[in-house]
Amino acid sequence: MSTLLINTPTTQEPYADGGSKESASGKASPTASLEEVPQLGLLATPPAGLDSIATQPSVFDDPVTLEVYRPPAVWENAHRFDPNARWTWREEYIDWLVMVWAFIMFFSLDLDRSNISQANTDNFLPDLGMTTNDFNLGKLLCFLIAELPSQLVSKRIGPDVWIPTQMVLWSAVSLSQYWLSGRGSFLATRCLLGFLQGGFIPDVILYLSYFYTSSELTIRLAWFWVSNYMASLIGAFLATGILTLDGRNGQAGWRYLFLIEGGITALVGIASYFMMPPSPTQTKAWYRPKGWFTEREETIIVNRVLRDDPSKSNMHNRQGMTIWMIWEIIKDWRMWPLYILGFSHMIPTSPPATYLTLSLRNLGFDTTQSNLLTIPSTALGIILLLVVCYLSELINSRTITTVLLQFYTLPLLIALYTFTEHTSPWVYYAVVSLIVGYPYVHPIQVAWASTNSYSVGTRTAGGITASNIYQKDDARGNKALIAITVMNIVLYGLTYVFYRAINAYRDRIWNSWTPEQRQHYLDTTKDEGNQKMNFRFVY
Repeated sequence: MSTLLINTPTTQEPYADGGSKESASGKASPTASLEEVPQLGLLATPPAGLDSIATQPSVFDDPVTLEVYRPPAVWENAHRFDPNARWTWREEYIDWLVMVWAFIMFFSLDLDRSNISQANTDNFLPDLGMTTNDFNLGKLLCFLIAELPSQLVSKRIGPDVWIPTQMVLWSAVSLSQYWLSGRGSFLATRCLLGFLQGGFIPDVILYLSYFYTSSELTIRLAWFWVSNYMASLIGAFLATGILTLDGRNGQAGWRYLFLIEGGITALVGIASYFMMPPSPTQTKAWYRPKGWFTEREETIIVNRVLRDDPSKSNMHNRQGMTIWMIWEIIKDWRMWPLYILGFSHMIPTSPPATYLTLSLRNLGFDTTQSNLLTIPSTALGIILLLVVCYLSELINSRTITTVLLQFYTLPLLIALYTFTEHTSPWVYYAVVSLIVGYPYVHPIQVAWASTNSYSVGTRTAGGITASNIYQKDDARGNKALIAITVMNIVLYGLTYVFYRAINAYRDRIWNSWTPEQRQHYLDTTKDEGNQKMNFRFVY
């Protein structure tokens, strides 16, 4: 994770037994001394047990830098900030309510997003008199009018209000696809869905950042995206059953698919109004009089998140973003490598994944077979997603784990490029299934951008390009995907060198300064966020 170097860290000699000062009840005393406790390693236990002090050193341990980074009074959690708060490892595991509901909401999103591919197995395009190019255009509109407006609204009214509203609105549009009549209505609904769904994921990531530290975010996002695969897995079974309604009341099965799954999302959206408190300290409501957390739990959540990233108190959860703030984000050249990779890293795998069911139909498989044949690639995707995300934390390297996707995809795309009309359908299916079951590194990419920007990161816009790589000439499309994959490998290498060079440059300057010079810099600098000389980038 990125590092804010502390000018004068508080250190003490460890106790003789390797333990820590803690109360007889197993809870850390609020006045217990902060020791140099290492981060809890993945799949490991704390050196002195679950009842040892878990509070990590931060800028809040120095009385001078404490005032530099102290949360402003307008921040919604400011009343729970306590630089002297101490807690144990055992007390940190309090996040099930937040994460489980995020999982359910994302599941609903992907149930609605993936059913367009399942509809393709039921003569969706011929029924509407459309071509693959029309389908591409619909997906393009789905990305063009997407994220920025949503994030502006989310920051103004709060993700706890905007996210459920998004869900209710897009579910209404999604189920209205039951009444599609042709190319015009298809493009209109895709445009509306793009506008309403586009900002959902960054909005939820913003919401989760209120509760989790940077090191936790990658793993939480991994499980967050598992719901994507679960939606595909369960959606395949649902589609297999729902599409058997084909011909009922004279309507195609794909119409019932949109109607039923849109209704499911609507129910989750309504429930989300009651399941998303505005912040860790605002969980009480008329329908939840006791709230989710005790006062001590609120203190732990707020202070552990701030100790990890003091910038999270810079904006309160009802504070909108100005045009000037957006411009500042865009012109931050230190983030440009991650913006470029965010755009391009998923392109090599997106077209094969999008057109898997359509390709299976073209190979002669029927509707039921085409939907069920997507299940193995979904199961493989879940496994590889969790493997790469846990690996990212184990080896503490974002570049190595994210570039794995490109090395995994390249030989498969080369094989796909060599296929002809004489290639066995089952060989084609095997290769495409391996591509679609790729290691999904997007959670790592998102957390990487979030950490390096010293704020919540951005999401890929690469779908705009990916939507239009496959036209009628799939061989030419595969050649383009191979070229993009090679380009991505080079970009990841350059990104590694870029951030390593910046950190080395800052280390030389920071280490050459005396403690007094460092303190003078912290007191007088106008640098903010990742511009500060004591900030270190993740790579």
